[in-house]
Amino acid sequence: MNKADIGLIGLAVMGENLVMNMESKGFTVAVYNRTVEKVKRFVEGRAKDKNIIGTYSLDELIDSLKKPRKIMLMVKAGAPVDAFIEQLMPCLDQGDIIIDGGNSHFPDSIRRTKWVEDAGFLFIGTGVSGGEEGALKGPSIMPGGSEKAWPSVKPIFQSIAAKVEDGSPCCDWVGNDGAGHFVKMVHNGIEYGDMQLICEAYHMMREYLGMSADEMHDVFKTWNEGELDSYLIEITRDILGYKDIDGEPLIDRILDTAGQKGTGKWTSVASLDEGVPLTLISEAVYARFLSALKDERVAAADVLSGPKPVFEGDRAVFLKAVRQALYAAKIVSYAQGFALLRAAAETYKWDLNYGDIALMWRGGCIIRSAFLGKIKSAFDDQPDLSNLLLAPFFKEKIDQAQDGWRKVVSTSALAGIPAPAFATALSYFDGYRSARLPANLLQAQRDYFGAHTYERTDDARGKFFHTNWTGKGGDTASSTYNA
Repeated sequence: MNKADIGLIGLAVMGENLVMNMESKGFTVAVYNRTVEKVKRFVEGRAKDKNIIGTYSLDELIDSLKKPRKIMLMVKAGAPVDAFIEQLMPCLDQGDIIIDGGNSHFPDSIRRTKWVEDAGFLFIGTGVSGGEEGALKGPSIMPGGSEKAWPSVKPIFQSIAAKVEDGSPCCDWVGNDGAGHFVKMVHNGIEYGDMQLICEAYHMMREYLGMSADEMHDVFKTWNEGELDSYLIEITRDILGYKDIDGEPLIDRILDTAGQKGTGKWTSVASLDEGVPLTLISEAVYARFLSALKDERVAAADVLSGPKPVFEGDRAVFLKAVRQALYAAKIVSYAQGFALLRAAAETYKWDLNYGDIALMWRGGCIIRSAFLGKIKSAFDDQPDLSNLLLAPFFKEKIDQAQDGWRKVVSTSALAGIPAPAFATALSYFDGYRSARLPANLLQAQRDYFGAHTYERTDDARGKFFHTNWTGKGGDTASSTYNA
C-alpha cells in the first residue's frame, strides 16, 4: 500500500477542507476521526477516488504514514488535544511530528512542545486562519514549536497556504514553542478590532445619517475599491446587500447580540501580562460583552435618557470623515497588536519577523487586506520599528485622516451614539504623542497613601524618592516594583 504524506485527525469542516486542499496539491493524506462513521462518509463522499486513505483506528493511521510521520490534529482545543497526544506518543518513533492546528491557547503550545520533545518527538502548534473557505482554497498558516520539524512540513504547508501577488506563500516559520499560536491569537484579536470598527462605522451611518442598508451597501462597495480594500469590508458590503425571503434587508432582522470564542479575550489578557496598552482590541471585546446584555439594555432604554441624533449637513462630507476615522483607528489597532508581539517576543525569547507576519496575514486569513502590504514594507524598511505609528507611511495617513477622525469621535459623543473603538484609538494616539501625561500626579497619589515612591524630573532615572506628605507619616518607603 502507498504510504500517506501526512495524517489528519478530526473531520469537521476545517479538517475535511484542509485534507481536500492537501490532496489537490499532490499530497496523499490519511484521515481518522474518533467517530469513525465520519471517516466512512468522507472517503465514500467528497474524498471518493482521491488520494485520501480512510483509517478506522489510530494504529491504522500511524501504519499508513511515511516516516517521519506527520500527524495533524484538527480537534477541539484543550483537553481533546492532550488526550490525542497521550494516545499517539506510545505508537510513534523518535522524530515523528505531532501538529496541533486548532485554536489552542499559546501557553498550552509552550507546554506541549516541551512535553512532546522530552518524549523524543517533535511538536508544531500552528494557527490556521481563513475559515472553511480558506482551509479549502488557501489559508494563512502560522507554525511554531519544534524548529527541527519545519523542513518536513514546510513543503505541505507552503503548498496549501494562500499566495500573494508575487506567489509568496502566507506561511513561514514563526518561532519556537508557542510562537505560532501567539501570532494567531493576536491575529484574532486584531480581527475583533477590525470588526468592531466596521460595526461602529455602520452604526454611525444608520443611526446618525439615517441611511438604508442599500445605501450603506453602496458605501462599503466603494470603500472596498480603495485603501480600505479588505475581506471584512468586502463581506460587510455583501451582508448589507443581502435580502430576506420577502425582499427586505436581512441585516435589520439579526438580533444585536454578539458571540465570541475567547481568542480576543486571550489577547487582552496577554496585553495586561505584558504591560502593553491594547486598548482598541480590549474595547472590542467589551463591546461584545455589552451587546450580550440585550434584555438589560432594552429595559435601560426606557429609563435612561440621552441626546437624540439629528444630522444636519453634507452627508458625503461626513461619510468621508467616517472613512478616515475607520482607516486611522485601524492603523492604531495594528500598531497595538504588533507592539504586543514585540513585547511577547522579548518575554518568551522568540525571534519574530514582523514583516513576515504581515505577509502571512496578507492573504487567506480573515484580516487579509491591501493594508498589510504597507505594514510589511514598514518593517522591511525598519526591522526595529518600535511602533507602526512612527513609520512614515502611517504617520502621513494619520495626518491626513486626523480631522475627520476627531469629527466622528466628537460627533458620536454629542449625538449619544457609542463608538468605543473609534474613541479609544484616538485617546491612545493622543496619549502616545504626548511628551507629558498626568501620571506624575498619579505617582504622587501612590506615594501619599502607600509610600510607593516616585522619580524626579531633575534627577537621574531609576532613582526613587519618598515624601512624608502630611508630616505624620514615616520616612520608610514601600519597595518599588511594576505589576
